[in-house]
Amino acid sequence: MLCKRCAKKLNLELVESESCPICAKVFEKIDEIVGEISKRLDFEFESFQVGIRSEGSFRALQEFFELRGIDYDLKSEIKNELQSKLKSITGKKPSLDPDVIIVFDPEDLSFQINIKPIYIYGRYIKRIRNISQTRWLCGKCKGVGCEICNYTGKRYLYSVEELISTPAIELFDAKDAVLHGSGREDVDARMLGNGRPFVLEIIEPKKRRVDLSELERRINEFSKGKVAVKQLSYANSEDVERVKEERFRKVYRAKVVFDREVSKEELERALNELIGEIRQKTPERVLHRRADKLRIRRLYKAEILAHFGKVAVLKFEAEAGLYIKELVSGDSGRTEPSLSKNFKAFVEKLDVIDVLSEK
Repeated sequence: MLCKRCAKKLNLELVESESCPICAKVFEKIDEIVGEISKRLDFEFESFQVGIRSEGSFRALQEFFELRGIDYDLKSEIKNELQSKLKSITGKKPSLDPDVIIVFDPEDLSFQINIKPIYIYGRYIKRIRNISQTRWLCGKCKGVGCEICNYTGKRYLYSVEELISTPAIELFDAKDAVLHGSGREDVDARMLGNGRPFVLEIIEPKKRRVDLSELERRINEFSKGKVAVKQLSYANSEDVERVKEERFRKVYRAKVVFDREVSKEELERALNELIGEIRQKTPERVLHRRADKLRIRRLYKAEILAHFGKVAVLKFEAEAGLYIKELVSGDSGRTEPSLSKNFKAFVEKLDVIDVLSEK
């Protein structure tokens, strides 16, 4: 009842039959299985790894061997056989950090191919307002399309993510791409200066190495001045967490409008009083999507760039996570201290003009 391989491994007598109860004669079908896998590997890769799914009766058999002390690791035997033959056919090498992972299921002889994402680091500049950082679906139709979103399925027609990812998907012949930014600016704020750090995750790329200067050119051409990228370089999955977690200081330029004439001296005194610790509860404008909690952030610098009585252009240097609009308006007392302590003020226009590493 056993095939030659299993009989030898288990030191049992060979009894030929149509099917082996141990391996179901999977080793006799290896060449056919490898042929089917290789047909699906029709994309660029340099390394691979085979994984064996252990479920159902196959898992039960492995557990039985372990309990009985039987030295027959069928899972490793299948894995090694598949890897050896795939290496021979494809000319690629098995690796612990592979471009491709092939997961084989001995239960039904099926397999799944998982392509490792590609990560690209860079900085983006957003030159116009009313562009979201990531795709923002219409809250009414959830992306289907309706009258409210003019049948686009999106709350905002453009996003930084789409403007960057569309050329990348095309160039890498990929399924999709996801933007991971170091924080995010408001939709109505521009991102200027040296740009915001980001990592673009390329999902299921069929091409793994492209000229990043060409990618930069295509993105900037496709965006038509709305968004620009620079300093592109290949990265890895660890860079996603690094970019998202690193505390970059931000420098802002804000056009602020007051409810009355405010002298330059009065404004300077008010700005000086803001330097230091700022206590902010989650702004009312984002309470619908974020938890209501108290955040303590620091304002390092505040200066007047221009002053016109009821209007001023101000510059702030702040710790990551400080809400500048609420620093100015007070947000009905949810931000303390605020510029609106002695006179009402609000931000009419806001730009991020620099992103600095935390000091």
